[in-house]
Parts: sequence; C-alpha cells; structure tokens
Amino acid sequence: MSLFNPWVLLGILMAVVGSFGGGYLKGSNDEVTRQQLEIAALNAEARQKEQALITAIQTQSTKLQKANQDAKLAQQKRNADIDSGALKLRLPVKAPDCPVSTSSDTPVASGGSAGETSAELDGQIAKSLVAITDEGDAAIRKLNTCITLYNEAYQTLKGKP
Repeated sequence: MSLFNPWVLLGILMAVVGSFGGGYLKGSNDEVTRQQLEIAALNAEARQKEQALITAIQTQSTKLQKANQDAKLAQQKRNADIDSGALKLRLPVKAPDCPVSTSSDTPVASGGSAGETSAELDGQIAKSLVAITDEGDAAIRKLNTCITLYNEAYQTLKGKP
C-alpha cells in the first residue's frame, strides 16, 4: 500500500474531516451550553432588579399614601377652622375708603401697614380657593413620587447603588 493510493488518501481525508467535524459539533454544543448559562445568569439578575423595583414602588406608594392622608387631615382641620371662624382669609384692598368694615383689634398680616384696609372672604369662597392649592399640592406629591421612582429605577437598572 502506497501513500498515494486513492483509498489511503480518501481514508486520511475522511479522518481529518471527521476530526474537524467532531470538534465543530463539540464546540457548538459547548457554545450552546455557555449561552444557556449566560441567559440563566442574566435572567436571575433581571429578577433581582425587578424585585428591587417592586420594593421601591411599594415603599414610595406607602409614603405617598401616608403623605396624602396627612394632607387630608390638615385640610379637614383647616376647613373646620374656616367654618368656625378661627381662620379667616383676608385680602388687602387698595381703595382708601373701603365699604367693608374691619375690626380695630384685627392683627395686621406681615408685609401690611397699619393704615391698610383689608376685606375678609366668605368661608365657602376661602375653602374653594384653598382647595385649588390642595389639588396643586397633591399633584406635586405625585410628581415628586414619580421623580423618585424614576431615579431609583435608573440607578437600579444601571447597577449603581
């Protein structure tokens, strides 16, 4: 048998192709296994981040509910004070002769002068005006909660503490 025999050359060629083919199959199987492990690790990391975000949302939701409850109690107290007359909304009037009478023992608001006249608003109107600010305060609390949640989500997803 000579080395240049076509059967010997075919055998050598088949051995080389078979060894490369086997190595390719083993390498591709190893790559699939590596990718599956990497996917599992990334999924576990994503679950941890998801749990951190859920915890942050629950915490901020609880804080927002508490802040809203506190604000509601303060609003109820303020409205009760307006109804009882303990709290009055006064507006300065620039007219020198105001037909609205004011009591002489009424304290002067800060920034006002003793000679300045003021008008007292009706309780319902005062509560309506203050309700507008209450709505604005509620919107600001929601916005601040959204901003805080955004920042926490950004830090969590970027991996920063």
